[in-house]
Amino acid sequence: MEPGTHFVFGTHKEHGFVASFTSFMPSHLAQWFLLREEFEPVPDEPGLFRLSEPERDGPRRTRQAVHDLRRQGYAVHADIALDPAASASPPRPVLPNGLLERRSRLAQAAAGRTTQRGTAPTTSSPSARPIPPKPTYAPTVHLTASGSGRSR
Repeated sequence: MEPGTHFVFGTHKEHGFVASFTSFMPSHLAQWFLLREEFEPVPDEPGLFRLSEPERDGPRRTRQAVHDLRRQGYAVHADIALDPAASASPPRPVLPNGLLERRSRLAQAAAGRTTQRGTAPTTSSPSARPIPPKPTYAPTVHLTASGSGRSR
């Protein structure tokens, strides 16, 4: 293994497709990446992660994880069968499930202007606010029993 390696991928007799990280990688960050790549911690084996549901296209998913981590700039060591750079067949693309397209649409929508909200209210200083016109009618005065003449 080369110095500066961050992740190591291989196979294990009992756990199937496994991954671990080296001391060059902060453990909380390594765990975060491996969990997102569908690896789960192996009980009673600190630092060892196994691929969840390995029977569901395990070799391809493991090669994809190696590829993804390398694309993020990490140094990854993998068994030859799990290394997309060394294996005969590159990782097959995942069947489209619309997630990428949906995320793209959401990102475009978030970046664009919306028509649902009106134009942004303009704020002006209190002195520049228009004064409403004076009413053209005279207010009605209601007299009370005491004759005070207060209007209501």
